Amino acid sequence: MAALPDAIKVFIVQSLACFDTISRTAKAVREEFGVEVSPQQCERYDPTKRAGQTLSKKYREIFERTREKFLNDTSGIGVSHRAVRLRALDRAVAEAERRNNLPLMAQLLEQAAKESGDAFTNKRRHELTGENGGPIENRTVVVDESQVAAAVAKLEDEY
Repeated sequence: MAALPDAIKVFIVQSLACFDTISRTAKAVREEFGVEVSPQQCERYDPTKRAGQTLSKKYREIFERTREKFLNDTSGIGVSHRAVRLRALDRAVAEAERRNNLPLMAQLLEQAAKESGDAFTNKRRHELTGENGGPIENRTVVVDESQVAAAVAKLEDEY
């Protein structure tokens, strides 16, 4: 196991800090740098694992800073933005249509409709207006006990 250059070590630490698996990290190192590293070698750069308990202070600090930034800032993750998701769905719909895969196309269109209609957010739309957008009508109705008893009896009879 040859010593890795600092750039590769930092890459591994940052990848693991972003919750990539050790096998995914090893594959990414191969793709990015053309260097073969084993998943076990990558695991030595994760201070949350037993194999990474002896990781130097420098790389621990890089790991902690990267993890904190990753957890607090989703702006760098493309799919966290609605426009990116809709654009990807648009490409997928076009491809499904090109392949004449109508069931998949229908599913993707439904997914896009839900995405653009806030189906995947905590937002709820409540109409707080009366008829034709006017104010909600408030009326005070005075009833006596016999009218209440009659209304309750009528409701009980319906059930």
